[in-house]
Amino acid sequence: MYIDQLTLKDYRNYGELTLSFENQVNLILGENAQGKTNLMEAIYVLAMARSHRTSKDKELIRWDQSFSKVEGHLTNRHGPLHMEVVFSQKGKKVKINRIEKKRLSDYIGSCTIVMFAPEDLTLVKGSPQIRRRFLDMEMGQIYSIYLYYLSQYHKILKQRNQWLKDVQQKKVKANSDFLEVMTDQLIQAAAQVITKRYSFIEKLQAWAQPIHHEISRGKERLEIKYVPSCGVSEEMDLSTMVVVLKEEFKRVEEREIQRGTTLIGPHRDDLAFIVNDRDIQTYGSQGQQRTTALSLKLAEIELIYEKTGEYPILLLDDVLSELDDFRQTHLLNTIQGKVQTFVTTTSVDGIDHRILDDAETFYVEEGSIQRKE
Repeated sequence: MYIDQLTLKDYRNYGELTLSFENQVNLILGENAQGKTNLMEAIYVLAMARSHRTSKDKELIRWDQSFSKVEGHLTNRHGPLHMEVVFSQKGKKVKINRIEKKRLSDYIGSCTIVMFAPEDLTLVKGSPQIRRRFLDMEMGQIYSIYLYYLSQYHKILKQRNQWLKDVQQKKVKANSDFLEVMTDQLIQAAAQVITKRYSFIEKLQAWAQPIHHEISRGKERLEIKYVPSCGVSEEMDLSTMVVVLKEEFKRVEEREIQRGTTLIGPHRDDLAFIVNDRDIQTYGSQGQQRTTALSLKLAEIELIYEKTGEYPILLLDDVLSELDDFRQTHLLNTIQGKVQTFVTTTSVDGIDHRILDDAETFYVEEGSIQRKE
């Protein structure tokens, strides 16, 4: 899969922009705050219908404009594909081949991407929220049913949290029957989300382990573990997990009413990364943590290919300068010739690889982009 052409209309600091790309490495050069990351974000938005930098879609609309649009002509193994995302003050609309899609789950996954940015190097040592977002983004692209259950879960969770908060603040009276109904609905969605996460992590680890072993020059063995916020486990089938979740929610019910929020569930779960039997979030070196983050990103690429039959688009946003020469080389060797890649950087100094010699190069300055002739 690759992008042939990208068109932006009143997106961030871009007024009108149309760029054509080759199915190879596309190098985006420019100083900071000129629009490089905005361009990468726009490609991400085209695929995911949301930004990875903000939850407020209105921030994507250029100053004093009423709407913004990201439009892409792509080619996948089935032929040409046209995708479009429009943001306005009323919300957003997504289209595939000019036909509007009412559900995001019918849109996401049409274009698969893997993004690797400096903040992804904090995947291991950062907050659990970062790791949950990593899971949800990657799983949502290749399992539309996961997106459905995750959406259901968050919808019910929002309602349940509001009710618990209202009870805590004595705006409404506690009603055990009403809480039980909401909890049962939440559990049904939660069990689906958790079982699918367990399955995904097993497949991700199968790809990440040999990659990590190679990058660490055979010295390290990586394990990825799902860390639930309550007493469920990978061995449980769906019906058993539902029973256990009911018991767990009953156990914390009084505390939830006192605190005014839902205390357990997929929105509180986490991932652990174990290298040579040690939790590297706590005990790992920065080098081990970076190797793990790189291994995960490279494993994502292969897992997406395994599930969809084609490689995703790779976005490397100012991340090469954060990797040492060995990790840089391993990354670039892995993607060479099979993944359309977009690389942003302020300078190619210190990045010595033949793949960049053949790259299409673009220069960004104050929201204007020129192709190197």
